[in-house]
Amino acid sequence: MKTSQSNQKKWFTLVGTVMAQFALGSVYTWSLFNSPIAEKLDEPISQVAFSFGILSLALAFASSISGKLQDRFGVRKVTIGAGLLLGASLLLSAHATNLAMIYICAGLLVGFADGTGYLMTLSNCVKFFPKNKGLASACAIGAYGLGSLGFKYINMYLLNHFNLEQAFQYWGIIAMVIVIIGGLLMADAPKKMITSNVSTPLKEAAMAGEFTLAETIKTSQFWMLATIFLTICMSGLYVIGVAKDIGENYIHLSVASAASSVAVIAVANLGGRLVLGVLSDKIDRMKVIGLAILIAFIGVAALVFGAPNNTTFYFSVACIAFSFGGTITVYPSLISDFFGLDNLTKNYGVIYLGFGIGSIAGSIVASIFGGFIPTFYMIMTLLVISLLLTLIIKKPGYQAPEIANLQVAMQ
Repeated sequence: MKTSQSNQKKWFTLVGTVMAQFALGSVYTWSLFNSPIAEKLDEPISQVAFSFGILSLALAFASSISGKLQDRFGVRKVTIGAGLLLGASLLLSAHATNLAMIYICAGLLVGFADGTGYLMTLSNCVKFFPKNKGLASACAIGAYGLGSLGFKYINMYLLNHFNLEQAFQYWGIIAMVIVIIGGLLMADAPKKMITSNVSTPLKEAAMAGEFTLAETIKTSQFWMLATIFLTICMSGLYVIGVAKDIGENYIHLSVASAASSVAVIAVANLGGRLVLGVLSDKIDRMKVIGLAILIAFIGVAALVFGAPNNTTFYFSVACIAFSFGGTITVYPSLISDFFGLDNLTKNYGVIYLGFGIGSIAGSIVASIFGGFIPTFYMIMTLLVISLLLTLIIKKPGYQAPEIANLQVAMQ
C-alpha cells in the first residue's frame, strides 16, 4: 500500500513539476515586451532591457535560498507562493509608470518568484527518481524551455490583440494558475537518510555520500564545479542574449537572417536538454559535461575563425545553445552525484548563483575590452580551463584503485 502511495506521489509530482516549469519558463519571452514598454515609458529599449538582467540575478539569488524555504514550508506551499508572487508581479508590471517600477516589479519580483519555484521544484522532482535523475531533470527543464517557446506564441497573441496592460495581466493570470495547479500536485520527496551534522568531519560525510551546504563548500570539488557552471552560463547567456547583434554587426547578415537565430537557439537549447539529460543516465555525467564544454568551444571557435556566413553563424549559436541547455539539465544530477540528494536544493542553489553572474559577466567583459572578439577569446580560454577541470575532478572521498588496494593489504 505504501509503495503504491509513494509511486502515486512520485508521478503526480513529476506532472506538477512539468506544469510549473512550463509556466515559469514564460519569463524568457520578456524581450517581446521591451519595445512596447519603451514606447509607453518613452525610454530607450536598452534601459528597459536591463530589467531582464535584474530578473536573472534575482532568479539566481532566489534559487540559492529556495532550499531553506522548502525545509520550512514544504514544496507545495512554496510553489503556490511562487505562483501567486509571479502573477502579482506581472499585474504590477502592467501598471508601471517609470523604469524604477519596471526594475522592481518585472526585474526583482518576477525574478525572485521564478527562481524560488524553478530550482526547488526541479531538485525535489529529481529526488523522486534516484535511478533516472537525468531523465527526470530533462523532463522538468525541458518543460521550462518549452515554456519559453509556448509562451512566445501566447504572449505574441496577447500583444497583438490587447493593449500592453491587458497583455501583462492575462500573462500573469495564465502563468499563476498553471504554477498553482502544478504546486497542488506536488509532494516533498522523502529523504534517503538523516543528513550529517555541520560539525561532522568531511571524511564521514564523504563515506555517507551526503554533504550539508557547510560541508560542501569546504571541498575543492565544489569550487571546480562552480567554475565550470559559471563558464558555461557565461558563454551560453552572453551569446544567446546578443545573438541577433552578433549576426547583424559581426557576421554582417541581414536583419531577417540574424533574427532567425532565435528559432535555431530555441530548438538547439531544447535538444541539448533532452539529449544530454538522457545520455547522463547512461554514461558518467562528468564526461557528458566535458562533451558539452567541447561542443561550446567548437561553437565559439567557429564564430572567431569560421567564414562569416549564415551556415557558420547558425552552427555556432546552435552548438552554444545545445551545450548550455544540456549543462543546466545535467548539473542537478551531477551535484547529487558529488554531494548527495538530501541537500541538493541548497548545494546546487549556491552553485546556481553562477547563472546570475554569468548573465552579466559576458556583457561587462565586452563593454570593458570593446566588442565581441575579446569576449570570445576570454570565453574560449575559460572553456579550455573548464574542460581540464572535468578531466581531473574526482568525487569527494575518491581513492585511486592502487591506494585502496594497498590499504586493504595493510589491514
